[in-house]
Amino acid sequence: MSNDRRKEVVRHLTDEELDRLLSEADDPKVVRRLVFIKNLYKGDTLKQAADRVGKSEGTATRWARRWNEGGLGQLTPNFGDGRPPKLGEDEQEQLLEILREGQPWKPQEIQHILNEEFDVEYHPDYLSSFLRDLGLSYSIPRTRRPSRPDDAEDILDERLDQALAEDQGEEPHNKEEGDEDGGWTVDDDVCTDGGTVVGFFDASHPQPWDNSHRMWYVDDPHIDRPLVRIDEPAVGFYALNGQSVVSFPEDQTKERICECLERIREQNPGKRILLVLDNLFSHTCEHTRKRAHQLGIDLVFLPVGSPDLNPIEQVWKQLKWELSPLIVESAEEFRTLLSDVFEQLTNRVSFAKNWVAEFLDLQKLF
Repeated sequence: MSNDRRKEVVRHLTDEELDRLLSEADDPKVVRRLVFIKNLYKGDTLKQAADRVGKSEGTATRWARRWNEGGLGQLTPNFGDGRPPKLGEDEQEQLLEILREGQPWKPQEIQHILNEEFDVEYHPDYLSSFLRDLGLSYSIPRTRRPSRPDDAEDILDERLDQALAEDQGEEPHNKEEGDEDGGWTVDDDVCTDGGTVVGFFDASHPQPWDNSHRMWYVDDPHIDRPLVRIDEPAVGFYALNGQSVVSFPEDQTKERICECLERIREQNPGKRILLVLDNLFSHTCEHTRKRAHQLGIDLVFLPVGSPDLNPIEQVWKQLKWELSPLIVESAEEFRTLLSDVFEQLTNRVSFAKNWVAEFLDLQKLF
């Protein structure tokens, strides 16, 4: 809209009547709208009148239209009975488009948009119901890494299909272009013809002082804990249909990661192992991929920046929550406790229920 555009305004009230209403009004919303109309009476453009009352030009256009169509009754709808005006279907669609462009939104931000763009103000309790009726969801937004591809789910689905294909071809699954030819042979004592174990691999760093558990207190909410620190990571294998394993290597170098893979093989003999894991260099390097092949373990790497596609992340989250209120006296006691809780949690398939439904063809496992 041009900055010098003047809106033809219908004079439903005289200047004196408008001044009298302004002197009697005590609602800031009514005052703001009446001042806006008075400024149009005086010859302001829509933009000038909007700027004077701190509103957008779009809001000014709606206010002017409502005034011209119905005077004060249309300009200040329902400002006395406590019930907010409802948005029509067209306005609801317009609101959805606004919200879709800038999502996610805080409730107060949506309230501001309703007030600024539609002259509507809802009670917080009613606002929640209204937004749910529009089809919106209210939850903690998942952090998404900038490096995550838009088609991460499709990429993982394709990689799993390739790994589970009956005809694997002559090349080892873990071998990549440019790898050396030697050493890509499964160890003589490894048997993989008894089916397929599917599992998820990841490291975490739980500490005895982690505190994510709300508790009841009479006085000061605190816990006295011995100063216990765990330097080693916890490296876990969450098996869907096999034996889950947790290890505590001194670091995450490729040599230590391979030792963790060896322990996974020891606990899951007789079957091929399909391992879903992230792109840490010690996971993707040729040394680890080759050793995994020798152990009969085929690696399926997650797309970059997609930890949300690894169900073991939920295991770690629940584990930290369950450990947080407990007090231990030593690092060894904490590792023992962590191992026990990890075993209990990984007996549940529920952490991977949605993942299985979306990505896994169970018929290919047997």
